[in-house]
Amino acid sequence: QVQLMESGGGSVRPGDSLKLTCTTSGWNSEWKYMAWFRQNPGNRREGIAAIFPPSQETYYSTSVKGRFTISQVGRENTWILQMNDLKSEDTAMYFCAAVSWKYSRIEPLDENDYPNWGRGTQVTVSS
Repeated sequence: QVQLMESGGGSVRPGDSLKLTCTTSGWNSEWKYMAWFRQNPGNRREGIAAIFPPSQETYYSTSVKGRFTISQVGRENTWILQMNDLKSEDTAMYFCAAVSWKYSRIEPLDENDYPNWGRGTQVTVSS
């Protein structure tokens, strides 16, 4: 059974940094895309960062570009979201997601294209 697990959430102040990590279990093949999404109650899940492992090409939403960085740990099915200069509007539940090569057309920041999800980790930015 494929499982994704996020770690690294917490409460920080505006301007601080935080690193989230997503690990995979039950899956040994390369993911086609690995991504991070976030969601607040009552809102849609927002795709904020994704990476294409073969080329390490990355994708970002305008809301986080320049402040957040997604990266893969070596060639492992583990990826990181480094979040810098955090703002109160970054407060949300953060989810990692992944999709395999079984699927052809993928929009990297579209939640509908990801069948594998973690349970989420809360990030709260408050002064």
